[in-house]
Amino acid sequence: MNSFVHKTLVVQLQAGDTDRFSVLAHLSYDAADPFAVTVVFSHDGRVLARWQLDREMLGEGLRRPVGVGDVRMRPESLGMWQELRMEFLGDARPDGGRHHAVVFAWAPAFAAFLRETHEVVPPGREEVRVDDFLANVIAGG
Repeated sequence: MNSFVHKTLVVQLQAGDTDRFSVLAHLSYDAADPFAVTVVFSHDGRVLARWQLDREMLGEGLRRPVGVGDVRMRPESLGMWQELRMEFLGDARPDGGRHHAVVFAWAPAFAAFLRETHEVVPPGREEVRVDDFLANVIAGG
């Protein structure tokens, strides 16, 4: 069985007060890190941002508002169009504010990606390799 899941989606990015524009979201899941989903946002071959997200939080964000820190998610509905709204707060700006971006993704595509990850590692079956983690921390990794 494959222990990796990859999917590339076209999503809409809104940074600050700008209109939405299309970017790519490269989603990846690795059974070796069963709680995390990595999302790399890119445009014209350039990486805009890389975030490591909690897999369970992504699933919850498709159903209800979640998150209180740098990442917040919630479902949004525009008629028959179901979206996942992901809000990202970044580093501080010189004016004292923080960089802020909102990504809108087609919710059924994210749900399909999560179903594929659940086929690799079902929810509740994630294993934490504490000995490997501690060895890595002690080694300075």
